[in-house]
Amino acid sequence: MERWINSLMDTLGAPGAGLAIALENLFPPLPSEVILPMAGFASASGRIGLIAALLWTTAGSVVGALALYGVGALLGRERTIAVASRLPLVKAADVERTEAWFGRHGTKAVFFGRMIPVFRSLISVPAGIERMPLPVFLGLTTLGSAIWNTAFVLAGYALGDNWEQVTHYVSLYSKVVLVVAVAAVVAFVGVRVLRPGTGVRRS
Repeated sequence: MERWINSLMDTLGAPGAGLAIALENLFPPLPSEVILPMAGFASASGRIGLIAALLWTTAGSVVGALALYGVGALLGRERTIAVASRLPLVKAADVERTEAWFGRHGTKAVFFGRMIPVFRSLISVPAGIERMPLPVFLGLTTLGSAIWNTAFVLAGYALGDNWEQVTHYVSLYSKVVLVVAVAAVVAFVGVRVLRPGTGVRRS
């Protein structure tokens, strides 16, 4: 992974870092917590400019998020409900409650979601499904991505050869987020299965 990202930046310069971040949005297993500090280290070593690294990585984040917004917009509300109704333990009412929640908190979700691993990519899909106004989506995504990217690029720049320390701490943060997400899913399934009158055990 590191070798591939390095070769991308050596070949394309700062746009290579932006391309890697765009791909990270589309394929979350590609970790931004590795790409961004590496871009900072590349800036510290003079291989790419610091401002260029910040601008290109933020542009890559926006492009990747816009692609997923398009996926959500193409999927649309009706298809989402149709797919959800076929899933075990999920009902159309769940989608409607999610829509209501997104209607109330969508702007905060898009902005702060850009700073949460995994969800930073996925939050663009419901924004597209709900057809959040594109200027609002782009503004929130750009601002949230700029904050996240700048923090990690500057950390890599400041740490230099020790940029991997950033990855260590952020990986702990990512694991906590994933554990909370899994716990929420388990709780949802448990409530649906065990609560009388709901889920697959409905009498």
